[in-house]
Amino acid sequence: MNANEIRQKFLEFQVQRGHKVIAPAPLVLEGDPTTLFTGSGMQPLLPYLLGKKHPEGTRLCDSQPSMRLQDIEDVGDPRHTTVFEMLGNWSLGDYFKEEQIRGFFEFLTKEIGLDPSRIYVTCFIGNEEYGIPKDEEAANIWQKVFEEAGIEAKIVEIGSAKTGDKRGIKPGERIFFYDDHENWWSRGGGCDSTPIGDPCGPDSEVFYDFGAELQDEAKYGKAHPASDGARFMEIGNQVFMQYRRLEDGSFEELENKNVDFGGGLERIAAASIGSFDVFKISLMKPIIDKLEKISGKTYDNNTDEMRVIADHIRGAYLLAAEGLVPSNKTQGYAMRRLLRRAILRALDLGISSNFLAEIVPIVAENYAELPDSILTHREVALEVMLREENAFRKTLNKGLRELHKMAFSSHRSPLATDTKSHTTEHQDATNRDKNAVLTGQALFKLQDTYGFPMELSVEECFRQGIELTPNYREEFESALKEQRERSQTASKGMFKGGLEDHGEQTVKYHTATHLLLAALQKLISPDIIQKGSNTTAERLRFDFNLDHKMTDEEKKAVEDQVNEWIKADLPVVFDEYDKEYARDTLKAHGQFWDKYPDKLKVYTIGDFEKPVSREVCGGPHVEHTGTIGHFVIKKEESSSAGVRRIKAVLE
Repeated sequence: MNANEIRQKFLEFQVQRGHKVIAPAPLVLEGDPTTLFTGSGMQPLLPYLLGKKHPEGTRLCDSQPSMRLQDIEDVGDPRHTTVFEMLGNWSLGDYFKEEQIRGFFEFLTKEIGLDPSRIYVTCFIGNEEYGIPKDEEAANIWQKVFEEAGIEAKIVEIGSAKTGDKRGIKPGERIFFYDDHENWWSRGGGCDSTPIGDPCGPDSEVFYDFGAELQDEAKYGKAHPASDGARFMEIGNQVFMQYRRLEDGSFEELENKNVDFGGGLERIAAASIGSFDVFKISLMKPIIDKLEKISGKTYDNNTDEMRVIADHIRGAYLLAAEGLVPSNKTQGYAMRRLLRRAILRALDLGISSNFLAEIVPIVAENYAELPDSILTHREVALEVMLREENAFRKTLNKGLRELHKMAFSSHRSPLATDTKSHTTEHQDATNRDKNAVLTGQALFKLQDTYGFPMELSVEECFRQGIELTPNYREEFESALKEQRERSQTASKGMFKGGLEDHGEQTVKYHTATHLLLAALQKLISPDIIQKGSNTTAERLRFDFNLDHKMTDEEKKAVEDQVNEWIKADLPVVFDEYDKEYARDTLKAHGQFWDKYPDKLKVYTIGDFEKPVSREVCGGPHVEHTGTIGHFVIKKEESSSAGVRRIKAVLE
């Protein structure tokens, strides 16, 4: 059964049981500063689980796309993904354990067709310190449900997961009691860390058994449901909110108890096809198949790379279809990181040219049944992702070459001489990547000059066996801080650039002025230079040499060009150079070379080798053009003889 069919069956099944289908929340929650993305199905329902009345009633269900980037380093194994979909149903003071447990078991065995003999469950063992009893109610319900299905279901106490690793399970055991590290829900974690005043309670997790032969006992210990091994996979969790923590730290039973159920769509789909590998389900396998065709390599021999690519492109598509664009800030940066990690892994497969155009339509088709209420920008999602791919490709090869060059130069022995034998030199070249101490300052240069983010540099070093200094993160932060301090100091000097203040909006206008000059030079005349500038938080005013009034077509072309560069979210970097090098080699734009100091600051926008703009300037500027906003020319008029003036705003 494919994932789309399972999603539809779940919602229909819940409607038959009196639930109302509610629209899923977007991945990027407005007005929630506590998290980058919606990370669980219950997150948008939390106010109602805390007591607020829901307009749709007391029985609710949905299918909620979710994203957890804390799992990003684990992607590559058979079951971890950064993006996933949670099937959810809730009882807000309505039904409780009996109806929930029976309902989920029926859905799994009757609707999906899972073998009941492969289903195992866990319950809460209780906590004597806080007077919270063992959840025998849930365990006894499960035992009856299994017996009615003809399945022996012994109940056993395990306690901690470590105990389970040593003990394993015995014939006939099917219902397991674990401690609050495994089977207690609160916003703070275990019983000790449950926030005062919060609802909380035991949960009952449901696992699918993929076969004892999958358990690596040497690595994970004996098999049991809470093991990290590959035999059991959690496919659903039923939270029974029946307690509240009081001011004195104790717990009392709630008068109105809630049920919060979440089931992983991808994992249930994997169970339905009998595969522990979630990347073989219908939401993933078509992507893998296309990657095999593009690369000419097999999934079996390149599982890590193909899993990362499939997962990350899937996540980036959902974000793009919700209207997010890659940037250097918060959610936009997370999206950029997903895409760039995918492109780097594609390089490992030998895919050295653009490939997203072949993959993204497959992802879009897989998610065609998600509602338009959250995927509000489907039609531009591919364009957004292709633009980021093109931008990254321009810097990728240079960044990788520079990284390896830095590693090689840092590894040169101080004892090396010109008389070194050819054999020794060859051996050094062979081993240089494996043995090459990079610093945080080097990583900063890669990011600042080549637009190669630190995280990607670190991942590349780990993959290639390039060592990093023990405190590389502190070194990177120190270099970043030093750059910002230089920028602030230089901006107070003689090349202030006409800024009235250094507020965030004024800085955006300042960078827009550089783009405006570049657009005028590109589209109107390469001889155009700045004749004057005044930038505030409300608008920019720019004077330039031109012997005619600009036509409407010329103004529109310049406006469109500036917005195209803004939309491309180009990096904005700076460094300090000798004046002659900046003028003669970098070809930086400047007007007062005879008055400039011997060492000056140069800002570059776009690709370092072929920049959109490169100007002598004291700054400050935005870090990426995508943060600027929409550029609109409001007026073009005469300033003086042979000088025109443009006034523009950002919307």
